[in-house]
Amino acid sequence: MCQKLLGDARFFRLLLLYDEDLAAIARAGGCLVCGGPVHRARYPRKPRGGPSDLGAAYDRRESFCCAKDGCRKRLTPPSLRFLGRKVYLGAVVVLISAMMHGASAKRLKRLRATIGASRYTIERWRAWWRTTFAESAWWKGMRGRFSPPVATSALPNALLARFVGDAEERLVALLRFLAPLTTTAASPLAEGRR
Repeated sequence: MCQKLLGDARFFRLLLLYDEDLAAIARAGGCLVCGGPVHRARYPRKPRGGPSDLGAAYDRRESFCCAKDGCRKRLTPPSLRFLGRKVYLGAVVVLISAMMHGASAKRLKRLRATIGASRYTIERWRAWWRTTFAESAWWKGMRGRFSPPVATSALPNALLARFVGDAEERLVALLRFLAPLTTTAASPLAEGRR
């Protein structure tokens, strides 16, 4: 079921709608520094790993810039599509990393062919979950919300399993949970682009 989500354009369009809602909320709130109005200042992305028929809207990350002279601070709302600066879509990074837990060589080859990522890229994702993410201050603060504790060695699969619903609902819930990390350069998600 999880592998089917990787090719489901409907699912990825749903994530785009969630991001548009988060952007509308952020825009309505105005500048976080001075409270002034903000103007749209999208920036281009070239996301990898998703279905090929997502359209041009998927190639932009919503962002805003303060309209007040002297401020001009950028406001980038949370995202369910993008995990920081990673070039692969967030859902792809989560699902492939989760499916790699105990994967055979044959399964690895099939997953790599599905998304076009090298074995080394996938290994970096797994290492990122076990080190950068697991050792981040944000995760250290959030992991206490889960009982029993989430096993670091089984991330993100163990974390994905903590959310309820079918595979799609659990993935959306996990992406919502991770969304606060997608807005700041200081987050552990900003480290490593692949």
